[in-house]
Amino acid sequence: MASRIVSFELCGREVEVLVKPMTTLQFVLRNQLGYTGTKEGCRQGGCGSCTVLVDGEPMMSCLLPVEDVAGRRVTTIEGITPVEGLAPIQQAFVDTNAFQCGYCTPGMVMLTTALLDHNPAPSREEAVEALGGNVCRCTGYAPIIDAIEAASASATGDATRDAGVMPDRSGER
Repeated sequence: MASRIVSFELCGREVEVLVKPMTTLQFVLRNQLGYTGTKEGCRQGGCGSCTVLVDGEPMMSCLLPVEDVAGRRVTTIEGITPVEGLAPIQQAFVDTNAFQCGYCTPGMVMLTTALLDHNPAPSREEAVEALGGNVCRCTGYAPIIDAIEAASASATGDATRDAGVMPDRSGER
């Protein structure tokens, strides 16, 4: 079969890649586009280290043919990381020591991003359930769940504190 060009949005910018049929999104991200934050673990969909968001939904990029993301929005760990500093979810992982080797961390952060986008205040049980497809062999899951709770508390605290306050465009409050 012939190669073809696939276009999609990656972390806010349009990209085009020339791929052979059934090339995985993971391969394209890491090897063609240089987005190495998406890890290469089991390559069978069993560990979750390759988790990315496709139109806001977590998906394992090792199982996903890149043709399936044509015209869609793909977000990797690089896409949620601000130019300076860390995203609140990433900071929560640091603050709660929710990683050791760090290999699973990008997938866990992406999964947490989707969870909190859909449910800003998940229960501990909902956080545990959401992590079901992602494996961590170093820290166990308690610090990761603590990070999810911390990120949730931070986000809901910010939303409550700023509710009803219109921003002052002059830079003064």
